[in-house]
Order: sequence, then C-alpha cells, then structure tokens
Amino acid sequence: MRFFQIEPKGNVIHLRLNRGEKYNALHVEMLQEFAEAVTVVKEHKAQVVVISGTGQGFCAGGDLKMMKEIGDSKIYEQVMNDIETVVTTIYNMPKVVIAALHGPVVGLGLSIALAADYIMADANARISMNFIGIGLVPDGGGHFFLEQRLGVHHAKHLTWQGQEMRAKEAFDHKLVDIVVARNIHEEADQLAWTWSQRPLKSMIATKEIYHQYKIDQLLQYMAKERQAQWTLRTSEDHKEGVSAFLEKRKPDFNGN
Repeated sequence: MRFFQIEPKGNVIHLRLNRGEKYNALHVEMLQEFAEAVTVVKEHKAQVVVISGTGQGFCAGGDLKMMKEIGDSKIYEQVMNDIETVVTTIYNMPKVVIAALHGPVVGLGLSIALAADYIMADANARISMNFIGIGLVPDGGGHFFLEQRLGVHHAKHLTWQGQEMRAKEAFDHKLVDIVVARNIHEEADQLAWTWSQRPLKSMIATKEIYHQYKIDQLLQYMAKERQAQWTLRTSEDHKEGVSAFLEKRKPDFNGN
C-alpha cells in the first residue's frame, strides 16, 4: 500500500496512516486505500488494533485539494462511501481498537479517531472538529461520536465553536481517554501488548453488545451528514471559509 502501513505483531496489528509529509491529510485516493486497509485489518487474526499516523501528526483532516475534486457528484459519492466504510468498519470491528494521536487531529481525522474504542493522545496533540471554519458540518459520523461522548447539548456547542484544543483540554472534554507524556507510539504499543494478554473474547463481546444497537444510528447520522455536506459545499460561507484558509486570513461569514 502507498498511503498505509500494516504491521502485525503477535496478537496486535498496527495500521498507520503514511502520508506524514502532509500530516496524513486525506484525499480521494488515500480514502480509497483506507477503506481497503481497514478491511484487511478486520480480517486479520489479531484481536487488538492500533491506529496511528507517521510523521508529525495523526491526521489533519481532508486535504483541501479534495474540496475541489468532490465538486463532481460521482467522486463525492465515492468519497462518502469510502469514509462510511472506514468509520463503520473501525466501529464495528470484532477487535479492540486503540487510536494513538499526536500532532494535528482535525475534522475527519478526529471523526475517524473517535470511532476507536480507546483514544490515547500525546500531550502536545492539537485536536479540533473545525468544520465550522470552512462553513461545513462534521462528517465521518462526527455528530454521532460527539453525542456519544458529550451528549447532544455539549456536542452542539463544541461543533459550533470548532476550537483547537491541546490534549489535556480534549481529555477534560472527554474526547480522549488518556494523555501520555512519553512517546505516544511506544505507549500505545505497550497498552496493546498489555491488552493482548487479557481475556479479549470477553472484551470484544462487551463491545459487540453495545455497538450492535448503535450501528444503525451511526449510519443514519452519516446519511444526514452526506446530504448536509453536499448542500453546504455550494454555500457562500463555505466558499469564503476555504478562500480565507488558503489566504491565511480571518473569514468574513454572512450566514449564506
């Protein structure tokens, strides 16, 4: 694979986003490969999965280049299908999934991380669900996962604010489960090894009991996100948000 590394280690399998020179920002081809990669991992015999990123960040969200590519409805539907495959496969995988976060964890990157069962974050990780900054709504099941962790009221406010948080603040908001001071990859490796020595069939059974009743709700949320994103991408505020980002200035939104 070009954009991913898959490395089995006994009863643990590592899945690494491997576009580190671009902070693992996701584009059309990378999302296609991501959908293939999670399927490979799902079928592997290992019972613990660690998802992480190479380079200086876990995932900076969607590559802005992709914003132009998805103007074509066929490409848009393909992208959303791949996103849905990635997220639902991680969420429903009959394994324990750990997300190890460092550097930027933004937008779709955060949605994907939230699909995991346990989230570890480097103390210097920078975490945000900043779709609002470009006039869009969270996708990749972001609404569902924020509601699960925060409740509807706080999930709305966090989505509307779109602020960047360091790992400790994200922990205080219950978006991550632990903040580590040492090397995040080593810490995740150690936790995965420790869990690989536990009664994993029991742990996975608990996951399946909870998640089997939630998967339909996740799919419903993602269908609404797909519709909303397609509509909002033609809004004046979205166009202004993208222009402001590229020009490195504060956007001038007008509510249209």
